[in-house]
Amino acid sequence: MMQNSEAATPVRRYLALSFPFLPIDRLRIMRPDLWAVGADGADGDGPAIVVEAVRGAMRLAAVDADGLTIGLTPGMMLADARAREPDLRVFDADPHADQDWLERLCDGCARYTPNAAPDGADGLMLDISGCGHLWGGEEALAAEAAARLARHGLRVRHAIAGSPEAAHALARFPGPPAPDEDAAVRRLPVEALGLEADSAVALRRAGLRTVGDLAARPAAGLAARFGEAAVDALHALLGMGHRPLSPRRPRPAVRIDRRFAEPLGSTAYALKILEEMAAEAGERLAERGEGGRRFEAVFFRSDGLAFPLRVETSLPVRDAPAILRLMRERIDALSDPIDPGFGFDMLRLTVPQAERLAPTQLALEGGEARREDSVAALVDRLSIRAGRARIQRLAASDSHIPEQAQLALPAVESRAPENWPKSREVAGDPGDPPMRPLHLFDPPQPIEVVAQVPDGPPHRFRWRRTLHDIIRFEGPERIAPEWWKAKDGAIEGESSGRTRDYYRVEDARGRRYWIFRHGLYGAEEAHPGWYIHGLFA
Repeated sequence: MMQNSEAATPVRRYLALSFPFLPIDRLRIMRPDLWAVGADGADGDGPAIVVEAVRGAMRLAAVDADGLTIGLTPGMMLADARAREPDLRVFDADPHADQDWLERLCDGCARYTPNAAPDGADGLMLDISGCGHLWGGEEALAAEAAARLARHGLRVRHAIAGSPEAAHALARFPGPPAPDEDAAVRRLPVEALGLEADSAVALRRAGLRTVGDLAARPAAGLAARFGEAAVDALHALLGMGHRPLSPRRPRPAVRIDRRFAEPLGSTAYALKILEEMAAEAGERLAERGEGGRRFEAVFFRSDGLAFPLRVETSLPVRDAPAILRLMRERIDALSDPIDPGFGFDMLRLTVPQAERLAPTQLALEGGEARREDSVAALVDRLSIRAGRARIQRLAASDSHIPEQAQLALPAVESRAPENWPKSREVAGDPGDPPMRPLHLFDPPQPIEVVAQVPDGPPHRFRWRRTLHDIIRFEGPERIAPEWWKAKDGAIEGESSGRTRDYYRVEDARGRRYWIFRHGLYGAEEAHPGWYIHGLFA
């Protein structure tokens, strides 16, 4: 019996959430102190607007519902808006804060589907394929998501369709009820295609006012007159093209969820549940012969917000107490503690990154013979407390430029072991002075040098307003630039590197320095500069 290929193909369903007043709602929810008077200090109950500087003029970036009713629109001059309504509450635009807020909302929507992503600057797109039955149907899922966001104070529009483009357009261009999804898409205005304003005007002048009007015309004629972009946008709306959704969070190696009929009002109790989830995650990782390098716990509040906690380890682990210890360190390092609010109704623990972890040998007296590396555990805790980029380790780099011969990387990052190049003085007499100083300046610091001849050794130099008389020197040691890398070896924004002549010098007080002349006299530079690069012990 032949199987229908269309029936075997999974049907994709997408839920679009649109926030038409996202900047206004964020200020009202997150900044109630500022919301009372506005950024300009004007007290009033008039419409709220968000302004930004565009080409030296203040224009409206967002308008609330009251402003729209009196004719205020985004892009209008602030002076014109004040002439129409003097009693305005004006706020400065903050796109970064709006984006952070949108990403937090996206993390909160992970309770409905693991495939959630921001949709532009004012919406979210959720792939709810196969998730509707968990909530009593896709319409019930959409209604619950919209109601949860509305309880939090957000004004939201939603729509469900078989493609992200159709769901995006239906959520932003609501209209009267339609008999089916295809009819709803075809009655959308041509602005729903997302084309440039000039293209939308040209379509209307040609008598094409809706998506259905365009769909009734031959695609070749539309492409010849209005461009391929119009045809591609039309096909995407009608579901003829497939654009996969890129979720904000990639699919983890392990994911464990805990849902609660009654929200948890205590963070401490939530951490106890999280420890049980970490133990279960460790068992799953042990079955796969792996250990986690990154762990993420998400506390879903009943009002729709989500609080993610992320920890990273320098070695693969699957020990639940060790994971919880790092989670507690992360909580203690937060400037704003986790507020349960009305309670957590869901906890999620994921392992985004896992690596191979071999079984450990048991000791004769009991217990594991291989203990957790104490240095790695210390690095993990310090990285969480001070910040991932604060605790660093040095890694060898294939470069003969002194300041580029090693790299400072976060200590928790995994990196293949590399062999450090042997020092030049290893082959010499152990009593000889070192060829390289223990301390390097990056970038090298400029100095004033007096030399007997322009291309000769230094006689004295001034550094940090102090004059140093040189009584001994060794050199020069010439280090040429890496010609295959145009900017390597350059100093202070130079476009290309120059040859360096290094000298090991000793002043009258017995202090030793590593200085160099930057550029060959006459060939590369008329007046080469001098720099101090390091200090010998």
